[in-house]
Order: sequence, then C-alpha cells, then structure tokens
Amino acid sequence: MPAKDITASMLVIGDEILSGRTRDKNIGVLADFCGELGIDLKEVRIIGDELSEIVAALNALREKYRYVFTSGGIGPTHDDITADAVAAAFGVELEISEAAKQAMMDRFPGYEMTPARLRMARIPQGGDLIENSVSAAPGIHIGNVYVMAGVPSVFEAMLAAIAPTLETGKRVLSTSIDCFVGEGRLGDPLGALQAEFPDVKIGSYPQFGGGRRFLTQVVLRSADQSRLNAATDAVQALVERLHTEHQAEIANHPKT
Repeated sequence: MPAKDITASMLVIGDEILSGRTRDKNIGVLADFCGELGIDLKEVRIIGDELSEIVAALNALREKYRYVFTSGGIGPTHDDITADAVAAAFGVELEISEAAKQAMMDRFPGYEMTPARLRMARIPQGGDLIENSVSAAPGIHIGNVYVMAGVPSVFEAMLAAIAPTLETGKRVLSTSIDCFVGEGRLGDPLGALQAEFPDVKIGSYPQFGGGRRFLTQVVLRSADQSRLNAATDAVQALVERLHTEHQAEIANHPKT
C-alpha cells in the first residue's frame, strides 16, 4: 500500500521569540524530525503570549493539518498560558494530572509542589501526557495536537517520545546542484523546468563568499525517485550549459 501524504504545522509560542530575546532552535529540529518520518511540515506560525490569538491559531491549524506541534508556554510562570489556550480551543477544562504531579515528584524528591509547579501538571480533560525524560514536567497530547516545551533539549526529548505513535508518510528525497552563476541568469530557465516537473520542488539559494563571485545552490525534493532523477538530470544539463555560456563570455570580454 502506498504511503499517505501526512501534513503538519507548528505553532511557536512566546513573546521572547518575537522580541528577539530568545533565538528559536526548535523549528529546524522539527523540520528534520518530520523529514525523517515522511511528514510534510507545511506551515510554521510564531505567536505571542495572548490567549485568544493562540486559541484562534491553534483551531485554524488543527483543522487544516494532520498534526499540529507547539513549542513554548507550558512552564510554571504566569505567562505560560499554552495549556489554558489548548483547553479553551478544545472547549474543555484544565485539571491537575496526578500522573504528571507524581512524575515531577519522582524526578525531584523533596521539592515542594508549589502552585507554580502544579501549573505544569495541568492537563486539558481528555488529554494524554507526553513523557519528558529531561525534567519530568510533561507535554500534552490531545486530538491531533502535541504540546511541547520551548527548551530545545526538552522539545527534542518529547519528539523522541511521540515518534513511535505518529503516522508516517512518503519519505521526501532530495538532491542538490551547485551553479556558479547568479540567480538572475538561472531564474527563467529554472522556472521553465519547474513547470515541466510540477511534482518536484525546485528551489534556488544564493550564497556569497569563497573564491567565486556567485554560487547558487539548486535543491530538488520529491517523494518519487524516478521523477527526482529526471528533474536532477535536467537541472544538471541546464547548469552545465550556463557554465559554458558564462565561460565563453569571460573569454570574449577579458578584463583590461
């Protein structure tokens, strides 16, 4: 049976991301994670600590995609409101999970379960816990939504915990070709090839520096190996032609 197309989105939550105080690392981690499982990460949104905005974004994303992954906002402080927003989005109440509470007590024996720490044990009714092997405070799984911490090491640990439970899709393959001419020369013919191969995503990424003036890396991605091979061959032929033309121009117009 052929693999399905499994889509996903990510909601990054936190004023500290939008202010620049904290540099997000989790988007790249999730992109790699999804790629390994053949899940197509289609959209990422970054949103501040505003409950109504989080609820609206979460409801929009969970209706549109198979999976929604969130990061941030499940800590012990007053501005950690992701659990509240998730409960509101699903129309349920929050309740203290005894299993979550016990996991934190086992991880840190002797710690008093203060009201702030108990905030991390609040789970929307009907939700399940996502194991946190780093600091014990769990994430939340409810419906098609996976609510995880913003701390990168904890986020990665939670992804590892949920990986076996996720439905996998078509594994996306990729190739890359370096082209030593600028995008201005490459753009039109590359666009024509994209039209010829609509089932292969073709992107161009300019880079600067090194011993050459221009470097554009062309990246091709597809779940179909034969189509990827055909498109790669076509791009390689285009790049070789452009290189030949560029060298001829240099030879005909030497520097004085």
